[in-house]
Amino acid sequence: MQVEESKRPFPTQKAIDLGGSFLKTPFIVLFISALMWLSWPKESQAMTCPTSLSHQFLRLQDEAPQDLCQYSGKVILVVNTASYCGFTSQYEGLEQLYAKYKDQGFVILGFPSNDFGKQEPGNNKEIAEFCHNTYGVKFPMFAKSSVSGKDANPLFKYLIDKTGTKPRWNFYKYIIDRQGNVVESYNSMASPNSKKITSLIEKLLQKKK
Repeated sequence: MQVEESKRPFPTQKAIDLGGSFLKTPFIVLFISALMWLSWPKESQAMTCPTSLSHQFLRLQDEAPQDLCQYSGKVILVVNTASYCGFTSQYEGLEQLYAKYKDQGFVILGFPSNDFGKQEPGNNKEIAEFCHNTYGVKFPMFAKSSVSGKDANPLFKYLIDKTGTKPRWNFYKYIIDRQGNVVESYNSMASPNSKKITSLIEKLLQKKK
């Protein structure tokens, strides 16, 4: 018995022909688009994320995993912080710096650490509340970690290796350009709003990726 064309369980040769109308149906278009979407980001990220940012950390306020590759193409200031330090007031200057340049492609990444003087004793929730309530910090902050010695987190190990400068106290600062190159470091004494820091940031922001 011959099965009617419309009742066949599988598409006919004509239907699956790449030149046929089946390929133009919404289902196939959606299917191909989904395949492209699934395969493209991973390959693209591998090609565009610099080594300096190929790390993941937990976000301070909720400990959600964060990929630093999301900051590729930005000018970045990385800083190790502490809540009970003589330099803690630099949070204010850092937040001002972030607010001034963030729309131009600038970001600050803060890393609380208890390495120096045991001046960051709290847990992540306590640190997040302190930063928000005391200084209104809005720039990205990450979970407390070590930034010095053999236990330094991978980003700080990279920064130390590239600059030859180890953080010797809280609020050391490292600058990364749009290409992911570590271009400068500053000690705790350097104010976030100092001319040498703002001038370098403005210079790097003018250079497109």
